Order: sequence, then C-alpha cells, then structure tokens
Amino acid sequence: MDKEISVVSEAALINKIYIIRGQNVMLDSDLAELYDVLTSVLNQSVSRNPDRFPDDFMFQLTSVEFENLISQSAISKKGRGGRRKLPYVFTEQGVAMLSSVLNSDIAIKVNIRIIRIFTKMREMLMSNKDLLLRMEKIEREVGSQGLTIQVVFDYLDQFINYVERPKVKIGFKQKKVK
Repeated sequence: MDKEISVVSEAALINKIYIIRGQNVMLDSDLAELYDVLTSVLNQSVSRNPDRFPDDFMFQLTSVEFENLISQSAISKKGRGGRRKLPYVFTEQGVAMLSSVLNSDIAIKVNIRIIRIFTKMREMLMSNKDLLLRMEKIEREVGSQGLTIQVVFDYLDQFINYVERPKVKIGFKQKKVK
C-alpha cells in the first residue's frame, strides 16, 4: 500500500490544493481519488458525521466558485461525465478529520502526507513573509518618491524642449541715415 501512496508525487498533491475564500482547500473528488473511494462515498461519510465538519473544516462551493474551477480546467464540464452537484472542499483541519470518518489504512496514510504538505506550504509562506514585508516597504518608499521623481523629469522635459525665442530689443529705434 505504501508503494501506491508514494506514486502520487508531492507536486501532484500540491497541485490539488486550491485557494478558495482565502483558504487552502482540496476538492472532495480529489480526496476521494487519493483515498481510493467514490466521491459519493466520501461525501456520504461526511454527511453522516456533521458534528465533525464545521464550516471552517469544509464548505460547499458556490456556483460562481465552481465555474471558476471549471474555467481553470480543475474539473470536468457538465455534460461530459462531470458533477451534478456543487463540490465540497476541505481545509487542512477537514482533511485531518476525514481519516477518522473513513477509517481505513489508506486514508490515514494519505492524510499524513497531505497534512505534511499543508505544513510545508505554511512554513514556506512564513519564511517568505519577512521578504514580502521588506518588498512592500520598498514599494511604498519608491511609490512615494515616484511622484517627486516624475516632477523632476517633467521639469527636465520642459528645459529640454524649451525653444528659445528671438529677443526683441527694447528702446527707441533709429532710422538709418543715408
């Protein structure tokens, strides 16, 4: 069984994680495939244990979110053997809870891999957070100086494009005597 689970690469698992409503989530159909059960069986197990899956563990996609996933080719289109109902998605906590309701060896082993990937992704985000904060600070500083720099360039353009007009002499004009 370990060989079957290790066939799914870390990159393939990461590609099954989507950001929806600001949360990292996995589709019920992707999880069912990984657990080697039908999506309907997975969802039925969840519906039999509603107390284990509060809204921050799983939620059902809206039709707009579902259409966005279809447009990104994440799931098949209707009429082509696709879904009849809006899919459910599971957060990291929901994925952890799934192993207790599915209660199979493969579910436990898959969950361990998925939780490790979620943890790795969170660590990567945290390690890059300092870098992101520094970049935002630089952008703000450059942004505020950008207007000043633009004014300087505008003045330089005016000087470069300044056309010198012939000077008109001031005073009396004398007639030339012949």
